[in-house]
Amino acid sequence: MVRDIREGPAEEYWDRLRQMMGPDGLITYWYLGRAFNQAEDPDTVRLRRDMRNGAGGIMAAPLAIAAPETGGWRDREAVPAPVTYGLHIIDDARDVAEIRVSRTTVRRGGRMGFSRSEITDAADPSRLIAVTTGVGVKLGDAPPSFRPVDAPPEMTDTADLPPLHVVFGAQRHSDGWRLPALTSRLASTSASLHLGPIHVVLEAAAMELAAELAGSDAVQVEDWDVHFVAPGRAGPFLVLADGWAGLGGRVVVRSTLVDEGRDGAVVAAGAAAFRRGQPHL
Repeated sequence: MVRDIREGPAEEYWDRLRQMMGPDGLITYWYLGRAFNQAEDPDTVRLRRDMRNGAGGIMAAPLAIAAPETGGWRDREAVPAPVTYGLHIIDDARDVAEIRVSRTTVRRGGRMGFSRSEITDAADPSRLIAVTTGVGVKLGDAPPSFRPVDAPPEMTDTADLPPLHVVFGAQRHSDGWRLPALTSRLASTSASLHLGPIHVVLEAAAMELAAELAGSDAVQVEDWDVHFVAPGRAGPFLVLADGWAGLGGRVVVRSTLVDEGRDGAVVAAGAAAFRRGQPHL
């Protein structure tokens, strides 16, 4: 059952968070290997082959999950939610084994916050992979006496790893890409569709259309922007997408995620810019 973490006794809050973020709960963080709510800020993520596109470059969703930008609030102090997100990739990280995320809170008010991050090669801090910006809101305060959630197990990087969209439950139907109805596997602490599945399904749809428009499966995302319009409460969730091809192998895709269980209410709207890349050798 999907529940808001704020429902229940305050003294059980951290136990509820531990359960929600464990292997039987939200898939986003533990599957991608991002440490979650440790005593120190998580700052590194190992890159696996399922985080890369057909050209061998980095995908947008893993970076967006590693640096989610919820206004500077962390789950150890609040119940946050994203509003807008921007990711700009300048290095496709084809030979990078691990990334490091350096976060900055630009400004945080009573309910709204602005944040940004730099993503670099963990082995070479001078090598910038991407920068992010975002706006988030605080839905409520967490109780005191924070207790860290256990770090996720290391996922072995093997050739038989399924694509991320398969793990997150996204499927391609005749009318578009779709996430299933909301479950604890896909739900945030505020009992709505989490940002992770949103990024994953939007990218699956965007990459498919970008490859079609570019005439090649070797496409690399460079700019990734998402507006989180309203909470996804029911599902299934359908992606509607259109796109355009430009000069020099550039492609732009625009997408909208709607909640079919709530009369097609818009959950998120995004845009992505791709370029035709080189096949991974």
